[in-house]
Amino acid sequence: MSKPGRMSKHVRFLMYLAVVVLLNLAGTTLFFRVDLTANKMFSLSEASRTAVGALSDPLTVKVFFTSQLPAPYNNIERSLRDLLAEYSVAGNRYFNYEFYDVSEGKGEEAERNREIARDYGIHPVQIQKFEQDEVRFQKAYMGMVLIHGDLIETIPAITSTEGLEYKITVKIRKMASGISALLGLEENVKVLLFLSSSLQAVGPHMNLTGLAEVPGKVESMVEKLNDSHYGKLTFSSLDPTRDEQAGEEAQTYNLLRLRWDAFQDRRGQQIPEGQGFAGLVVRHGDRVEGIRLIKVMKVPIFGTQYQLMDAAGLEQAIGEAVENVIQVNEEIGYLSSHGCLELGGPPIPGQQTQGSLANFHDLLREDYTVRRINLKEESIPEGLASLIIAGPKEEFTDYELYEIDQYLMKGRGLILFLDRFREVQTQDPNRRFRQQGPVYLPLDTGIEKLLTNYGLSSSTAYVMDESCFKQRVPERFGGGERPIYFAPIIKNESINKEMAVLKDIKGLVMLKASPLVVDEEKAKENGLKPVRLFSSSDQSWEMKGRIDLNPLLLRPPGPEEPRKASALAYVLEGGFPSYFADKPIPEKAAPSETGTEGDPEEEKGKGESEIDLSEILRAEATVKEGKPGGVFLVGTSEILQDNLIDKEGKSPNAQFLMNVIDAFNGREAYALMRTKAQRFNPLRDIEPGTRTMIKSFNIAGLPVIVILVGGLVWLRRVSRKRMIQNMFGH
Repeated sequence: MSKPGRMSKHVRFLMYLAVVVLLNLAGTTLFFRVDLTANKMFSLSEASRTAVGALSDPLTVKVFFTSQLPAPYNNIERSLRDLLAEYSVAGNRYFNYEFYDVSEGKGEEAERNREIARDYGIHPVQIQKFEQDEVRFQKAYMGMVLIHGDLIETIPAITSTEGLEYKITVKIRKMASGISALLGLEENVKVLLFLSSSLQAVGPHMNLTGLAEVPGKVESMVEKLNDSHYGKLTFSSLDPTRDEQAGEEAQTYNLLRLRWDAFQDRRGQQIPEGQGFAGLVVRHGDRVEGIRLIKVMKVPIFGTQYQLMDAAGLEQAIGEAVENVIQVNEEIGYLSSHGCLELGGPPIPGQQTQGSLANFHDLLREDYTVRRINLKEESIPEGLASLIIAGPKEEFTDYELYEIDQYLMKGRGLILFLDRFREVQTQDPNRRFRQQGPVYLPLDTGIEKLLTNYGLSSSTAYVMDESCFKQRVPERFGGGERPIYFAPIIKNESINKEMAVLKDIKGLVMLKASPLVVDEEKAKENGLKPVRLFSSSDQSWEMKGRIDLNPLLLRPPGPEEPRKASALAYVLEGGFPSYFADKPIPEKAAPSETGTEGDPEEEKGKGESEIDLSEILRAEATVKEGKPGGVFLVGTSEILQDNLIDKEGKSPNAQFLMNVIDAFNGREAYALMRTKAQRFNPLRDIEPGTRTMIKSFNIAGLPVIVILVGGLVWLRRVSRKRMIQNMFGH
């Protein structure tokens, strides 16, 4: 009777073994992963799958990473391997990657790999490690190169996995677009060097040595770039000193012009007065990008200093300029007239950077080709998906408003950062060098009446909030923190999570923001959908009338005064009604009215015609109701400045702004990918009483629960012991 039982055991064992073997065999061919994180941080985004899945030519990724790095850098390589494996699955046979060992002491092969890395522009970075209770430093390679056709993109230092997928996907998309753009060019891109030979006489006195070798060096850079740009670049060196036409072109391109009076150098040689131009221009068709060749720096005590651009920076600048003129990236409009904030850094490096938009400009240039538009001299170009208007200070004419209105009627997007006050610095007349506090004058540029017509407006006030940024006070002034009420902190619960671009944003900081108001009836009548993006807290109030933002004088209102949350950002969506629907078309100012005087005889000749053109001109049609478009409005331009946007674009403010711009340019999938790794995750605010209860429970409640559970376990064991004694005691 025992033999069949033993046989059945053996059969079951063999069956179990067969199942295990089959499962392992299936696991070698069938691969799947389950990402349980809330934002799917360890899975490829849809935008990444689309970008790598659209590859039609092989793309190779070479990773140069030092092995056995200390924590936390050892996790970066592991995460990078997992991420590239995901790309490889989505890209099929067109995506390949390889890791190169560049560790010290690994022999000749590792040394060759280090040379290859340096040839690609990847150099070791210095990292910290802790050994035997000491902080030590180590040099490590942590970079990667993407090669697609003849194009090469580099990420020289990967010191964090945050935003890494976004960087890789953007570079893949850019390379694919770059190949298509380069191969589609009918004529070459011209790289023009304007360098006056007259500068060689004064160069040594300006710390500018080697000017004579600059043309040869730039030509070598262009030849090197031609290797990766399919030979589509043509170089020319022009001398404005000897070529009058070149001088006129340099002036037209607004290149750096240096002037000097006659002087005698240290050797007694007389240097005559003169002038010279220095700069690079990259041109294709009617698109032009200027590149600075000489840095001008204002250094305290030493005065103005001059320095030639370093070779690596100049080569990178030429490559970026080529991408812009052939429109590798999507084009976005930025209004540069009417006193709008200047896009970029300060005019002279080394000067105070207050008011600089350098970080915002750099973030824009990573993903877009920025086209500056002077609305006083030109119309808004066709083909722009969106237009940014940031902090205008001058009034728009009716014709300029008509241009903006009709641009919106085409189904485009307006991204508006509008200030309702002009800040004017004043000086105490009784004290010669002491400035008083600024005066805030109400500002109305005319765009406000367009917005009111659509059902959206901003109040002439500033939002103050007790939930605000706290400034640390130096110890010599008493220490502690000082609330900056005009810098509200937007908490997670005040952010509209129904908007995809805000889903992973959990906090923001505003500055000098005006409250926004929506006319619900007018918006509904116009068929527009207003969407509030975020608002201040319930402990906020408005400052109107006389504005004084001195933190030492600001005080919250009393308990009897009303407080309420104020909307700080809105999006309007739908088919907008034209402000000029029932109005005559405004007339554009004549050249003489804009300050350009023409020849009276010539103007007289232009006015003479055999037919009357007035009726034909009036036949121009105004689009009265537009295609579905969008308007984004926030009542401040201060949030674009460098003190609120970090250079790497990792802060919530930077990611929010770039997400909005992506959404208005049809790239919402990229916005979702950018913020899915957002690590700013503040705790939810709770009432003081609730906080005290939770604290008391953690201190006293948990030990009581442990004691009670222990007592129950002891009683159960005693009961079980008695039961066993009763069963076997007899």
